Amino acid sequence: MELTAGHVWVMVAAALVLFMTPGLAFFYGGMTRAKAALNMMMMSFISIGIVGVVWVLWGASMSSGEGFLEIVGNPLATFGLEGVSATPDGLIKVGYAATFAIITVALISGAIADRAKFGAWSIFVPVWVTLVYCPLAYMVWGGGLFGPEGAIGKALGHAIDFAGGTVVHINAGVAALVLVLIIGNRRGFGKDPNHRPHNIPFVMLGAAILWFGWFGFNGGAAATAEQGGLIWINTLAAPAAAMIGWLITERIRDGHPTSLGAASGVVAGLVAITPACADVSPVGALGLGVVAGVASALAVGLKFRWGFDDSLDVVGVHLVSGIIGTVALGFIAVPSEGSTPGGLFYGGGFAQLWAQLAAAGVAIVFSAVMTAIIALAIHKTMGFRVSTEQENVGVDLSLHAETAYEFGVNGHGGSFQPLHEAMIGKTEAPASKASAEGKESVQA
Repeated sequence: MELTAGHVWVMVAAALVLFMTPGLAFFYGGMTRAKAALNMMMMSFISIGIVGVVWVLWGASMSSGEGFLEIVGNPLATFGLEGVSATPDGLIKVGYAATFAIITVALISGAIADRAKFGAWSIFVPVWVTLVYCPLAYMVWGGGLFGPEGAIGKALGHAIDFAGGTVVHINAGVAALVLVLIIGNRRGFGKDPNHRPHNIPFVMLGAAILWFGWFGFNGGAAATAEQGGLIWINTLAAPAAAMIGWLITERIRDGHPTSLGAASGVVAGLVAITPACADVSPVGALGLGVVAGVASALAVGLKFRWGFDDSLDVVGVHLVSGIIGTVALGFIAVPSEGSTPGGLFYGGGFAQLWAQLAAAGVAIVFSAVMTAIIALAIHKTMGFRVSTEQENVGVDLSLHAETAYEFGVNGHGGSFQPLHEAMIGKTEAPASKASAEGKESVQA
């Protein structure tokens, strides 16, 4: 089979999506305290390494092909991608799908910043991708329960999830909440003013990379030029409107818009448009973005009221906006011949809404139960949380023996011992503390 322009585009789109995970590393790394920035970025990078290996060996096989009870594919069917290269588009599609699995698990890490063992996270990643991500991807995209021929798909209609509202964002958001509840809050959560983003420019750089890569995330599976154009415009419109919605909410609630709010609003809009990018009008995308931006801006504050430490707002942004984008299709999906009767606002009745609600509900329950089993097993055996001393010193230094910044404690990069001695005492060295506080910005 000859290489076509379509094949080239999917490979480019896959590269864009892969680039999103380093972008996420900057986004999350800037939102943490200075002494946890490298650890946060490493949690994204190790996800690339581990999931890349898992996907080649058995992950791709588990997310497509023949399955068990319409829930998960056979891991041995194409183990090691045996025979996949002989199928049309085989390895190209596998590579594209791998990048989705990578960023999904990386998204979860932001909820447990500053306090998770890197070794425990490195065990969690392959187990979670195998037992949670792959089955849900199979149920929604691989011909399983929610597909046109699946049991739920036949009973309630085909649930729309073009690029990952349920498989990626609801899934990651629920898993993040479960991990937070099991691992517990950071020490001083809600009281310590030092729990602030240390590098807002990194956050905005990360958001820019995410937005850039998201055009491949949503557009890589476009079937026609017309659909591709609609996806591109919607991927521009929704996050733009969401950013404005978030900033207006901040202005009314807090008296000022923030850079962090702008970056977070963009991500909320991107999350919301992900499942809907090919099935709503540009005006619908604008409305969806505004709702997602306002709702997520309000939702991120609930962690303080309800007492759960979702460190980098994975629940407030990805779970909330993922649900909004998924369920909204039941109202604003545009009718498509042979695909969907349209949402309630387009005369399609309640059929699409029931399908979207069912998909969101199953994703929430499945992810919550399976993640809890995996996380509790790790937490009760090797432990998922660092010690009090390690958390006080900072996970960069205590887990990786390196720091993102020297803060002028010693004159040469690469030498961490003087900084370690300064930090391990009851308080940080004055120079270190002053410099760190000078770099921190107020979180929205």
